[in-house]
Amino acid sequence: MELNRRTIIAGAAAAGLAATTLGGTAEATTGGRAPSKKLFGRLADGTKIYRWSLANGATRLKVLSYGGIVQSLEIPDRHGHYRNVSLGFDTIEEYVGKSPYFGALIGRYGNRIAKGQFTLDGKSYQLSVNDGVNSLHGGIKGFDKRVWDIEPFTKDSDVGLSLYCTSVDGEMGYPGTLKVKVTYTLTRRGDWRIDYEATTDKATVVNLTSHVYWNLAGEGSGSIYDHELKIAASRYTPVDPGLIPTGELAAVAGTPFDFRDARTIGRDIRVADRQLLHGRGIDHNWVLDKGITGKPEWIATLKDPAFGRTLKMATTEPGLQFYSGNFLDGTLVGTGGHIYRQGDALCLETQHFPDSPNHVSFPSTVLRPGQTYRSTTVHSFSA
Repeated sequence: MELNRRTIIAGAAAAGLAATTLGGTAEATTGGRAPSKKLFGRLADGTKIYRWSLANGATRLKVLSYGGIVQSLEIPDRHGHYRNVSLGFDTIEEYVGKSPYFGALIGRYGNRIAKGQFTLDGKSYQLSVNDGVNSLHGGIKGFDKRVWDIEPFTKDSDVGLSLYCTSVDGEMGYPGTLKVKVTYTLTRRGDWRIDYEATTDKATVVNLTSHVYWNLAGEGSGSIYDHELKIAASRYTPVDPGLIPTGELAAVAGTPFDFRDARTIGRDIRVADRQLLHGRGIDHNWVLDKGITGKPEWIATLKDPAFGRTLKMATTEPGLQFYSGNFLDGTLVGTGGHIYRQGDALCLETQHFPDSPNHVSFPSTVLRPGQTYRSTTVHSFSA
């Protein structure tokens, strides 16, 4: 059974290669660790799923060929102690059966399209619906459930993985055969960079993103409500009860959505605000002040004051979906053996706006033959 997050309700030391997944102390090394892979599990049809491991700077990353999933991302705190700061599972069966997009690549279209419908060049399309009457994150079988072809690489002082998949014309209702390449790069500084590319043979819509659930204190460590967040955005897109944007670009000033100055996530999350009621917390798109840019520009900073870990994000995208883990309900057990509950992690998804194909005032997500979709997001870590 395919589940989505609504139906689930339900500085720092250099990279240390000897520490355990859940802890340990960084040890000084030079250069990166070339990607290596091991068998992680098999799908019901026997398809082998591999886990790739790579490290550079002070960052360690583990990625699955299923969904391009970040199964683990480890960084040190101010004392050099490593923790995995992304939520995930220990087995492929859990990812297939009940994952709310933990760590996954999202496509063809990140976020929601109202009623799974849009019109392009005068033709109407009906997509796979999997979020009530709406289509979420590409439909019932989005890119998060695809097996990606992966090629490792080393380039100068960087290491990384190139992930490939092809989505055929009509898959999940989308027009055009879409060829996708996503590149995960760990730089010598320990930055994690994601570069997205896509081409099509027929006009279509595309909106690719990553769905890592962050807890900078360590996965399974409890609530992220004391994390401090800053977002460079003066407006956001209000939603209806189905979490579909109304079309308004509303000012954040005077609302629980004002993160222009750093503030704790839990500060206003239980305020009796209609928008918070719609999302059971925060599950909204911020209209980034910078707009669409040719190169990644800083847009958000997340910090855990207790351990000092900080995540700074830069992107070329015009929007950021901030989701506060509202539908984690205590039914999932993660890699550290802890139960995940509401507010135990948050997502920061760089993107074009939700339901953009149905709002002419939103940045366009249309991709045509001869064009190349490109998007970049960079995650920089420090302590």
